[in-house]
Amino acid sequence: MKAIVTCGPSYEPIDNVRRLTNFSTGELGVLLANALTEAGIETFCLKGEQATWPGPCNASQLAAFSTNDDLLARLQALARGGDVDAVFHAAALCDYRVGKISDAHGTPASGAKIPTQAGDLNLTLVPTTKVIAQLRNLFPGAALVGWKYELNGERADAIEKAFTQIAANKASACVANGSAFGAGFGLCEPPRTVRTFSDKAALCDGLVDWLRQK
Repeated sequence: MKAIVTCGPSYEPIDNVRRLTNFSTGELGVLLANALTEAGIETFCLKGEQATWPGPCNASQLAAFSTNDDLLARLQALARGGDVDAVFHAAALCDYRVGKISDAHGTPASGAKIPTQAGDLNLTLVPTTKVIAQLRNLFPGAALVGWKYELNGERADAIEKAFTQIAANKASACVANGSAFGAGFGLCEPPRTVRTFSDKAALCDGLVDWLRQK
């Protein structure tokens, strides 16, 4: 059995030294990759370059990614390499990238490092590549699990958004968490099943069991 775990944040460049990124340590994804590996599952871990969690990753293969498009290219390469039984897409990817930079007068600003003497800058942000939307086509026979980290609303709202993600991306399940969900994690699976886990270790064990049952 083969599985892929994505984890940690992506980034999108502003210039050659400045970046947009998300808050994510990569811890949960690494713990999941380790749990899958310990269960005898050949696991490929794709970890964001900006992930800060220092713990070891014992996956069969570990590779770093930078931007959303870089992660997608690595997933495409793994898809060409043979059968994949599961993809756990836990990475915290950027929703926006820089489309245009201009100064306070509307004049385009560019350069390897935009000087601070340029003064105030206006960044026009445009949507990034939505990686999860392409996973079903890349891995048509795989169990596909997404993540839904929600800060606004209540648990019911987080769960509803998890099921919306499942339907939109033809996923098998979605993990809901964040302050909207509350303590712990919820594994949402069609038609309307929600299994709760108290912490990261329990979630990882639960996902391993879930995959075995698949």
